[in-house]
Amino acid sequence: MIKLPGLIDPHVHMREPGATHKEDFDSGTSAALAGGFTIVLTMPNTKPPIFDAETLDMALDAASLKARCDYAQFVGAGPNNAEKAASLADKAAGLKMYLDSTFGELRLDDMTLWQPHFEKYPKQYPIVAHSESRSMAAAILFAAIYDRPVHIAHISLKEEVQIIKAAKERGIKVTCEVCPHHLFLYEDLTGFGNLSGLTAGRKEVRPRLAEKEDVDTLWANLNVIDCFATDHAPHTIEEKDSDNPPPGFPGLETALPLLLTAVSESRLTIPDLIEKMYTNPKKIFNLPDQPETWVEVDENAIYEIKAEDQFTRCNWTPFESWQVKGKVRKVVLRGETAFEDGKILVNAGYGKNIRS
Repeated sequence: MIKLPGLIDPHVHMREPGATHKEDFDSGTSAALAGGFTIVLTMPNTKPPIFDAETLDMALDAASLKARCDYAQFVGAGPNNAEKAASLADKAAGLKMYLDSTFGELRLDDMTLWQPHFEKYPKQYPIVAHSESRSMAAAILFAAIYDRPVHIAHISLKEEVQIIKAAKERGIKVTCEVCPHHLFLYEDLTGFGNLSGLTAGRKEVRPRLAEKEDVDTLWANLNVIDCFATDHAPHTIEEKDSDNPPPGFPGLETALPLLLTAVSESRLTIPDLIEKMYTNPKKIFNLPDQPETWVEVDENAIYEIKAEDQFTRCNWTPFESWQVKGKVRKVVLRGETAFEDGKILVNAGYGKNIRS
């Protein structure tokens, strides 16, 4: 057995409110505990989106009744809510800005709509940007202009990691995360890569899966990457296999086993995991300590990933039947055994809002 601190996932979609047939705070935080996570930071692109006091309270009320691990909720940046969002900073995980594809109240059509958020949102809390390629470079430029931190979500491309590396070398306040699916899955020029077992709909994710050269560059530049984040984005099998499949993968229960397998292959070290799944996210997102909290992992357990064994409501995984090495055996959260040997042992509502 090895003992890890309670892990932090800074990028999780709980689908509550509005799409609880995919996931809610009960099933999602159960999945988090089973994956070794004791804090999750949840995203605002729900139905309705979380972008003002009323919708933030709606999400937090649901979490207070259902969550089994600790949590905080992002507020979303919209075209007209910069002052409102800034006023909620003490209650929110941070500000999420969608600089590429999203809709409705969180749609930011041009860079003039970014400015008030960069000006007004308190600097001690992070702005997280869903940005890709050129929009990512523009977000880093804004961080430099306004001299404030920006965290880049789910990087996936060679050019992105190279730009972030150059920005860090020049003292720009930028951090970034990478998702396990962008480290372990890839397309190639024939469109198959190591995804030949997945249907077209089940390959859909944003950012899209990249080519092997991009994946290799991410692995070669892990020193540039601050966090591992799942971007847990559950959709049902029926939705993924439909004619209009929504993008997104579940990931809370597969991230740590995949990364522990990489440790067994000497691609990572345990200190790397702790840095990118605890130390750095705790610092970047200004998170409190969790007393008497830890995770026990059997680093020698070898098994196959099976969706039927998971707590996530979506009931599928892109890593179905992958053989991994390393299994969560026990999670202690604030002195209580929350998970042990495949069973959730704390009640719904045990999780605490870390911004309360």
